[in-house]
This record gives sequence, C-alpha cells and structure tokens, in this order.
Amino acid sequence: MPKIIKDLWVLTDNGIVLFSKMYDQKVNPQLFGALMSALNKFAEALSDGGISSFEKADLRFVIMKRRKFLFIGSSLKKMKEKKVIDELKQISDIFFRIYAKDLINWDSNVSIFSSFGDYIDKSLEK
Repeated sequence: MPKIIKDLWVLTDNGIVLFSKMYDQKVNPQLFGALMSALNKFAEALSDGGISSFEKADLRFVIMKRRKFLFIGSSLKKMKEKKVIDELKQISDIFFRIYAKDLINWDSNVSIFSSFGDYIDKSLEK
C-alpha cells in the first residue's frame, strides 16, 4: 500500500520549522516554513480559517492548523484530500502526545523534535 504523505513539515504559526521530512531535498525547510506561515497569515487576513491546501504540478499540499501549529503534508494529486487530512490528524495527535510536556515551557530549541520521524515512519515515504 502506498504511503499517503510524501513530505511533512511541522511548524509554529510564526514559521519556525520544528520537524521536516522531505522525499526530495530541493527546498530549504526553514524557507518553506516561513513561506507557508506567511501564506497562512495572509489567507487568514482575507478569510476565516486561512489556507487549507494548494497544488503544484503533480503534488497537493494540505495544511492543518492545530493548537497554533501547522502540519503540512504533500501527497500526489490523485490521493484523496480527506485521506491526507486524516493522516495529518493522526500525525498531529502523535506529536502532541509525545511532546505535551516539552511544549509547556518550550524554549524554542527545535532539536527536541528531531526524533519525531521515528514515531511516524509508517506514514512517510522513504
């Protein structure tokens, strides 16, 4: 069974990338995070809720906002968006369960999230 999520970014709503896993390393994760945060803030200013997805070539990027964090997953366009949203929900649930205590007094040290990929390996393409 193919994986649903091709690439994944977890970032604060200010654009700080906490975790990223990209199938193809062509984009700097911090630049991508800043762009996504800015796009989301712009979309929120225009309408309620911000941006939920966008497409580029054969990829769809789905954005889920939960607790002031953005979970962004890319998938092939042929993948149903609801499946991607469901997978991002599961990934975000795992994230909040694992890092609940760390997020309470988080000092902006992103290295504590570096092992997150080990917990969600089954969700991501290699």
